[in-house]
Amino acid sequence: MATETTQRPDRTVMTPGALRVREAAGRLFYERGIHAVGVDLIAAEAGVTKKTLYDRFGSKDGIVVEYLAERDDRWRALLADRVEAAGSPSDRVRAVFDAAEEWAGEYSPRGCSMVNAHAEISDPAHPAFALIEEAKRWMLSRFTELAADVAPESAAELGRSLLLLYEGALVAHGMRLFDGAFAAARDRAAELLSRAAA
Repeated sequence: MATETTQRPDRTVMTPGALRVREAAGRLFYERGIHAVGVDLIAAEAGVTKKTLYDRFGSKDGIVVEYLAERDDRWRALLADRVEAAGSPSDRVRAVFDAAEEWAGEYSPRGCSMVNAHAEISDPAHPAFALIEEAKRWMLSRFTELAADVAPESAAELGRSLLLLYEGALVAHGMRLFDGAFAAARDRAAELLSRAAA
């Protein structure tokens, strides 16, 4: 899977130093929390000066935006690959849960980075707030689109139910409440799909 994705128009152009900053910040933000990590530590971990960091990203908030946007880009690319490879409309929905389990196992042992970031960023004026909200709205729209291929007349309701299962699995996995959260959510989704298609 490619790690670089199509550049959004509002994204920072990534020099080698900027990539190191984003990588270091992403690891630190995810492991320790956004508020707990300062620019001094990010610069030191990335092997750049604070001047380089500010020249490229403008502020810590700019780094937060890049961290979240890059993770979201990679998630969407993985999801697109897995859904495209699936067969029937129902299989395509189930593929979302399989992709989420794969992603969580490799990149998100502490839960969803967007949910974690939202717990720290509640101010709508923060530049990352809209990105976080859009990422979740995108997942709802994706589930609704996939649901429409199974049961067009109830796509909106089914899409919301699938999103609730997905988000619940993310939280259960991140909190280590029980094993197999994504498989359980996928199985419940399969039941919903079967009833909706009947």
